[in-house]
Amino acid sequence: MRKYEITYILTPDLSEEAVPAKVEQYQNQIIEHGGQVANVNNWGKRRFAYEVNGKAEGYFVTMRFESESAVADELKRVMKNSDDVLRSLVVRA
Repeated sequence: MRKYEITYILTPDLSEEAVPAKVEQYQNQIIEHGGQVANVNNWGKRRFAYEVNGKAEGYFVTMRFESESAVADELKRVMKNSDDVLRSLVVRA
C-alpha cells in the first residue's frame, strides 16, 4: 500500500451539516476498498484569491491515507464527477 494525501475544495453551497457528511463519505470510500485513513484536517470555509467555477469561497479539506493505487484513482474519478467538489489534488506522500 502507498501513502497518499488529497486536498479537495467543497462548494460553499453545502450546508454546515452536509460538509462533515461529505468528508465521511470520502473516508468511507477509502476504508471500504481496503485503505486506511490516517488523518483528516477540515480547514473550514476559506476565501479564494480568484473565483473558481464562479465561486469566491469553499470548504477546504486535507486527508492523508494509505491504499492501493486503484483506490486513489477511483477516489479521484468520483470527486471529478461530483458537483460538490470544486477542485481536488491527490499526491503520493
